[in-house]
Amino acid sequence: MIAGLERTGRGAYRSESPEATYELGQLLGGILAPGDTLVLTGDLGAGKTQLTKGVAAGMGVDGPVTSPTFNIQAIHEGSDMPLYHFDLYRLDDPGQLGDAGLWDVLGGDGPCLIEWGEQFADELGDKRLDVFVTRLDDEVAAGTEPPREVRLEPHGARATSIAIALDRAFEMRR
Repeated sequence: MIAGLERTGRGAYRSESPEATYELGQLLGGILAPGDTLVLTGDLGAGKTQLTKGVAAGMGVDGPVTSPTFNIQAIHEGSDMPLYHFDLYRLDDPGQLGDAGLWDVLGGDGPCLIEWGEQFADELGDKRLDVFVTRLDDEVAAGTEPPREVRLEPHGARATSIAIALDRAFEMRR
């Protein structure tokens, strides 16, 4: 059972804490394969990096994981494959994606997790898993962190299989 985390629908979860968001990420990280592309979308402070930390842990990454806001790309070595982590917040033109190193690793030997990539959806193609992380600020109690909704929107067969596998993995942990 994952405390503070519930499945609210197909590919949809409610997280009551940063720890629960991390644990959802761990489950997701255990499912990912080389070439998978995830685009994380959410406001500042929504929990994208917390989810990424969990994904990294689920892939066996040892060491700190932070959002590569200024570096744009971070490579984290997992136990079986690397995790390519991008933060495209500072980019505003599709031509910059090559300079950021995205084309060098997209579809390669590890999954790509891309924060702030929604503005480049056309360039990223239709074989990706969009992950929306939303703060539920209207449900916050005084002095506490608001819960989060994590919703998966798959594009393509592989992304659909990831979403289904995450639902199954979550149900098995209950």
